[in-house]
Amino acid sequence: MTQLGLFADAQAGPTGLRYTNNFIGAAAEQDLIGRIAALPLRRFQFGAFEGNRRVASFGYRYDYALQRLIEAEPIPDWVRPVARQVEAWAGLTEGSVRQVLCTEYEVGVGIGWHRDKPHFDKVLGLSLGARCKFRFRRRNGDKWERHALEALPRSLYMMDGEARSQWEHSIPPVEARRYSITFRTMKPR
Repeated sequence: MTQLGLFADAQAGPTGLRYTNNFIGAAAEQDLIGRIAALPLRRFQFGAFEGNRRVASFGYRYDYALQRLIEAEPIPDWVRPVARQVEAWAGLTEGSVRQVLCTEYEVGVGIGWHRDKPHFDKVLGLSLGARCKFRFRRRNGDKWERHALEALPRSLYMMDGEARSQWEHSIPPVEARRYSITFRTMKPR
């Protein structure tokens, strides 16, 4: 499997963002989509608000009412082989992925500008079912630096370093049903 750096130099985009196409095969993708679709997905809750995307968290989840991480159901056995592949691609030790988020985006659903919670370190995402535009922005004085990539089905990205800590990311409303599996490592204490 070829490992590609998305941006060849720091001037071209967020340092610490990596991306590769065809991380898994089409049959594996369909299996994962079926498993995610069979989960008891719930609308994403953040405080008093409810998002349109539906999710299931494993390992840990962030509770917005308590404003802290809490334990969630264990990472399912069917996710573990993919998590090991993701860790190997990212150069992580086995077992580094401690949180998994499975997400379903219906047509017209996206996610607004944000950074993942600071409890997490590296964030990796496997895109399934449909392509999406992955947008990045960082304030630079009174302007925004912006970058975008098209995350194709079966592709994998990793946000680390500046891409993780200094840049926000978002996904505009998708044009076809999309699923994703987000793999997160924990920030060292």
